[in-house]
Amino acid sequence: MGVRLRRVYEPVSSGDGKRILVDRVWPRGLSKEKARLDEWAKDVAPSTELRKWYGHCVDKFDEFARRYKAELDDPERAAALSRLRELSEQGPVTLLTATRDVDHSQAAVLAEVLRHGG
Repeated sequence: MGVRLRRVYEPVSSGDGKRILVDRVWPRGLSKEKARLDEWAKDVAPSTELRKWYGHCVDKFDEFARRYKAELDDPERAAALSRLRELSEQGPVTLLTATRDVDHSQAAVLAEVLRHGG
């Protein structure tokens, strides 16, 4: 199963497969045409409370990942995660985020869950 991570602001690549935005909030300054998304899976994004608590502080990433994985058990997020899993089983998927530090984002946590089950 090919799951990639990229910033949504990066140019489209031929190897992207399905391009899926996993942020709850639309990326600032980006048109829908330029984003060239296949889906916007905002229902799989972390809660506003968790996102604000984390604030992309790398020192909090491990705890953020633990809390976010717990949130993925919520029925709405679980359904969205199931959809991502189905898509990733059909072919390459690129999880997109506006976050500058992709490796310490919810997209990285989702990729880990999709690749390894959590």
